[in-house]
Amino acid sequence: MTRSAMTFQTIIMKIYNTLTKQKEDFIPRHDQKVQMFVCGPTVYDYIHIGNARTFVVFDTLAKYLQYRNYNVEYIQNITDIDDKIIAKANSTGTDPMKIAKDFEEKFYQDMKNIGVNAVSRYAPASEYINEVVRQVKVLLDTGHAYVIDDDGYYFDLKTFPEYGRLSGRTVEMAEDGVSRIDENSNKRNRGDFCLWKFSPPAGGSGEPSWDTELGKGRPGWHIEDTAITERHFGPQYDLHGAGQDLMFPHHEAEIAQQESASGLKPFVKYWMHVGFLVNKEQKMSKSLGNFMTLNEALKNYSPEALRFYFLSAHYRSSLDFSVEILKQAEAAVSRIGEIKNRISFHGSSGKKATEKEEKELNMIYNQIFEAMDDDFNTPKAIGHFFEIIHRLNVLIDDGIDINQPQSLTSIINFFDSVFGIIPAKIEIDPKIDKLVKTREKSRQAKDFQEADKLRSQIESFGYQIDDTSYGPLVKKR
Repeated sequence: MTRSAMTFQTIIMKIYNTLTKQKEDFIPRHDQKVQMFVCGPTVYDYIHIGNARTFVVFDTLAKYLQYRNYNVEYIQNITDIDDKIIAKANSTGTDPMKIAKDFEEKFYQDMKNIGVNAVSRYAPASEYINEVVRQVKVLLDTGHAYVIDDDGYYFDLKTFPEYGRLSGRTVEMAEDGVSRIDENSNKRNRGDFCLWKFSPPAGGSGEPSWDTELGKGRPGWHIEDTAITERHFGPQYDLHGAGQDLMFPHHEAEIAQQESASGLKPFVKYWMHVGFLVNKEQKMSKSLGNFMTLNEALKNYSPEALRFYFLSAHYRSSLDFSVEILKQAEAAVSRIGEIKNRISFHGSSGKKATEKEEKELNMIYNQIFEAMDDDFNTPKAIGHFFEIIHRLNVLIDDGIDINQPQSLTSIINFFDSVFGIIPAKIEIDPKIDKLVKTREKSRQAKDFQEADKLRSQIESFGYQIDDTSYGPLVKKR
């Protein structure tokens, strides 16, 4: 049961465009080719799971676009030159480029471990110095940039009146002028941002620097992204994604830089922003100290459970963080694994589903893709997936041959290849599995005394059981 290329071509996916504040038909600039860029990490530490949510969302989006027969070129930058890296280097007496390289490798390993593998190219900023210099020179030649002696080159926001149209903020709003290396009392305008930072005098901080036509120094934070994308995509491309915290001022700065340098609009056709991960109603961030790193999370939860968790809320919505929610995600993945196992052991019986059953299954199947095509609604798609799981369990219990007339296992393969939420193998001792199922029947019958006895029995064998909205979660201690 797979959708044909012809079927997909007749259905236009809709994406909420942050720039226009509305859902729009997703029509790439060049037929079935999609050029996609997502802001990557600043490699001075392990990424937290709020960052990981963003990367999993866009990994899944890229895979879904590929499933819909698009040719996706997906680039993600690596910020390996930055104030935060330099500050850590100074505090630890370590070379900043070594810190960046070490955590860049740790980032790649974390992405591999959680199944993020749709990125076509990772682009470290330090490999694009020539492109940065070229773009700064263009901005200087066209009157969009100026120099502050003993500091660096800055973008003049008065030359770009449309600054703020993405986020709805203006140059005059508070905190416009504070963005990593952008503070200077000699700026022409409060929100002007640094394009190229001069190196400190000899004997300074020992920060990375490059000898260029602009002088010895390093790139500003915002310009690395436009230098990278202009080299690989040209001055305009299809889709830019990131967490919503980067909308202002980072993405506003990108738009101002690239549209001023090229004279072409729009710089990006579609902008997508992922909501915050919140811990007790606060945005999760390293500065607040209320975060868990992805590296830590992967030691306690399966990659499939973490991906399920990240995709269980709509990408534009905030996502609550708690241990209980992660347990529910683990239980949900366990239920998915159970149906996968049942299907693999379910032989051909010759007994066919009724026409009504087939029709209902096909309707739910189509609803999955309707949800995905409606602004990438992964939680709704997952909900329909669990409807199919329920119906498959009923069919198997009734002895129906689920491999006829069409393979229902294709939807399992879809959620495996695109969502990455299908566990490879679930190993539970058969006698424990039987006890768990008996206990669940007691709970449903509200015989809680018997259920408690069975819980104690299960725990005596060295297992832990937690009740979740997706059913019991059983783990070896």
